[in-house]
Amino acid sequence: MFHQIIQNKKNQWLQSKECTIIDLIKYIKQKAQLRDTQIEAIETYLFLKIKGENKPLWELFSEGFFASEISLEKLNINQIARDFLKQNKQAFALYDFAKQQKYSQLENEIINNPDKINYENIIKSIFYNVTYADYLMSLPMGAGKTYLMATFIYLDLYFADNEPQNKNFAHNFLVLIPYGLKNSIIPSLKTIQNFDPSWVLPEPAASKLKQLLKFDVLDEQKSAKKSNKARNPNAQKVNNCLPNPFGQIFVVNAEKVATERIDVIKVGNNIKIDFHENNNSTESKNNDQNYKSANELRKFIGKIPHLSILIDEVHHATDSDLKLRGLLNEKWGKTGNLVGVLGFSGTPYLEKAEPVFISENVAFKFTQITNTVYYYPLVTAIKQFLKTPTIKTGQGLDRFQIIKNGIEDFNNLYKTKTYNNGTIAKIAIYCSTIEILENEIYPFLTTELQINPNEILKYHGGNKTYSLPKENELAFRSLDLAISPKRYILLVQVGKEGWDCPSLTGVILSQKGDSPQNMLLQTSCRCLRQVDKNSNETALIWLNKDNADMLNKQLKQEQNSSIDELNNAKRNTQTDTIMRHSRMEYLEIPSIDFYQMKVNYQTFEQEETANTKEKLKQISQDIEDFKTNAVITTSGINNLDTGNIEIVKEIEGQFASFAQWIFQISRESFNFISQKELENYATEIKEIFDKITVTTPNPSLQGEGQTPLLSKEGLGVVDESIFFNDLYDLHRINTKIRLAFSIKKEIKTANEIIPQTAQLLLVDKLKNIEKNKNLLPNEIDTNKILELDKTNEPLVVDMQQMEKDYQKMVQAMTEQGFGAMIPPFEVVNAKNNHSFAVKAKNNTFHYLPYDFGASGSSGFEMQIFEKVLQLTDFQEKNLEIYYNGDNHLTQFKINCFAKNNANHWNKVGEYTTDFLIIKRNEKQTMHQILMIETKGAAFANSPEFLKRKQFVETEFLRQNKEKFNYDRFEFLYLEDSQDITTNITKLSEKINQFFE
Repeated sequence: MFHQIIQNKKNQWLQSKECTIIDLIKYIKQKAQLRDTQIEAIETYLFLKIKGENKPLWELFSEGFFASEISLEKLNINQIARDFLKQNKQAFALYDFAKQQKYSQLENEIINNPDKINYENIIKSIFYNVTYADYLMSLPMGAGKTYLMATFIYLDLYFADNEPQNKNFAHNFLVLIPYGLKNSIIPSLKTIQNFDPSWVLPEPAASKLKQLLKFDVLDEQKSAKKSNKARNPNAQKVNNCLPNPFGQIFVVNAEKVATERIDVIKVGNNIKIDFHENNNSTESKNNDQNYKSANELRKFIGKIPHLSILIDEVHHATDSDLKLRGLLNEKWGKTGNLVGVLGFSGTPYLEKAEPVFISENVAFKFTQITNTVYYYPLVTAIKQFLKTPTIKTGQGLDRFQIIKNGIEDFNNLYKTKTYNNGTIAKIAIYCSTIEILENEIYPFLTTELQINPNEILKYHGGNKTYSLPKENELAFRSLDLAISPKRYILLVQVGKEGWDCPSLTGVILSQKGDSPQNMLLQTSCRCLRQVDKNSNETALIWLNKDNADMLNKQLKQEQNSSIDELNNAKRNTQTDTIMRHSRMEYLEIPSIDFYQMKVNYQTFEQEETANTKEKLKQISQDIEDFKTNAVITTSGINNLDTGNIEIVKEIEGQFASFAQWIFQISRESFNFISQKELENYATEIKEIFDKITVTTPNPSLQGEGQTPLLSKEGLGVVDESIFFNDLYDLHRINTKIRLAFSIKKEIKTANEIIPQTAQLLLVDKLKNIEKNKNLLPNEIDTNKILELDKTNEPLVVDMQQMEKDYQKMVQAMTEQGFGAMIPPFEVVNAKNNHSFAVKAKNNTFHYLPYDFGASGSSGFEMQIFEKVLQLTDFQEKNLEIYYNGDNHLTQFKINCFAKNNANHWNKVGEYTTDFLIIKRNEKQTMHQILMIETKGAAFANSPEFLKRKQFVETEFLRQNKEKFNYDRFEFLYLEDSQDITTNITKLSEKINQFFE
């Protein structure tokens, strides 16, 4: 959102003559100690500090800092709105923002009621009503956020030392470590202390500033009794540096300043805070000392002049973050001493969209934290420097099976792995409770898996039953040292966030609850930190289905990514890349409005009698439906097209006895179905029993020295043993058998059609791409299109006038004796000889360049695209064509369904069409859309594709026609088994038919 706009503005500034930091950035790049993403963040920070004058984001927004250079005269709006926008900077800024971000309700409200909107309130609300510079840097874990903190501290001090009166740069700093991350205070402090400022500043300035720094950790627990100025020892530390410190750095856990007695009320983006300063309740008096201590510390922190506050792992969503926000707004933000707040987070997206109200009934929503000024996605970091993960999902496997497979996998890959710093590879196994760790997981590792206890570390907070020796904490802190022998780390409620252990190479989350659900992304990716630079390191993540589902959800919400994308992310070893550019704003491409099917479920009774025998026979016949297709896969949950797949056919479970099973089924029915009733159908039930059990020979009959296996009834040695096959869902089967004795209730599906809006391009995901043969347009044409976009030069020139001008030049040069130097007309006119791609630029390329290899195409897609642009029918009808085949970049996807044997709708996946040919109406919104699917013959008969194609061709087209009252969508399927002439003829006929 804003971060993309800021990056574009920053890049323009860096290339301008007014930029004052070019030499500094060159120095940092030449030192080559920081990653590219860290340097980009530094550029953004200094851009906002210098060009943006460290102003609050709402103020920059109001001044038009983020606005584009659109011409109001060219816009199709009424004259009243046009005049109002010319005179009101805030209104124009908000309107331009609405237009850029496709907030149509906001745009229409401004056009229709320009003088009835409180623009300042809305803009302030967008940025959380913050009155100071408040910037969020979003980098994934392992990207070096603490180094970046140190960099910003030194840069501020550098500029402040040169210009002491410049209020845009801080003299002192408070580093806030979030709730629950007390253990990261000391590591964070050491990282800042040990940072080498010569990486970002030349000597002697670097050494001078390093000598000026003074560090204090505000972690004292007891109150001082002999001080007249402050009883809180942490407050004393702050007071001792006053009144005019320079280079003072305090590090403190957030709970030291934001106590439980602070209440926060959040209404929309407005935060109200109550510090309970006059609360006389019994509970308050009991906690009075803690509150006074925190209040005293808050007061003295507010007195520190020229203060910058740096907050690690801030997410703007949790209660603790809101308390901090309220504290900053209501206390420190009003002292006049606060230079600004800089937050760091790997997840800049909100769990739920936050509304900003334009009026009582009209609002627009944000999913991204709006003060995000720099964003570096996780998947990009994996391609550049983090470990490349393999994420495996154990579907149909229980906790112990997942742990066993995960550890075996880890041992095969990393048991002998030693990094260059001498540390060994480690795997973390997270547990939901201490009891599960102590009673189940640890014994399983030491007995079943026969792991040496000396290689296992248990680490948790302890409880009344279980406690850990003190040396376990030291061992945990020493895990990333070469002396640590620990390889298997068992954790409960620790190591989720803020744990810096680069040698951690694997993570296992075997059950829901092993990690808090809202932190599953941070927990599962904890093993991705880089150890050895310039090496292709890998990592292993094992999840059960619940955790994999949640991880996919969080990746989508917080990273616009997926398990598939992470698994397919490959280390970018090539430096020859192409920068990609969005042209959504230039082409003013509207969103796509369409209707999707949503399926609901209803139940009703169908039978008059139970028909038990027939149902039991049906269960036996359909028994495979109750079997888990247990696979171990390195692809995403819903995509087995890529990655390795291992099929598990049977897993021996508990001992099986038919008589005991009958008894168990009866007991599970609470005796509503007696054992005798079940025995009446023993033949049918035994048939089921035989299919869901595994029979193995008695080992006592296979050789000497074996203990004979007795039958359950004690009647002597048995020939074989029977076990339930754990791949069958015994609970479901038992339930189904019980239901066979009752009247059948059938589930029916009912569908409804709901409106949807989609953007053709997710701009945040448009990243640089490696050069390859599938890119269109080429680099020369791409640069030419971008240049023509800026100049708006005509694509068609008057050739007759060009020839006249050429002849005049020839005559003049000949008369002056320079006839031999006259270039041919073809050379003079070369700049006007545009390629087909450049000539078509106003009717395609919503981003540059298209990558026709993104979907594994053999070249058929590119061939069709080129031919469409050359079609006379396409040109004369003023149509537009956009590539939609890269499903990571588009939002336009159709949920597809197919009816099963019971005539119920089942979802069969998402469909992403390759191309969209569109026709706009007089309001420049999309009026008609032709969806084109280009398919290789080898993939044309895929059952899943055929189901999706059938749904799109029938239900989707029909539903949207009924809703819009005209043929809004059409579908055309082209296959490379046909020659290109046949396909283009089909396409031309469809264009003439549909866009008539």
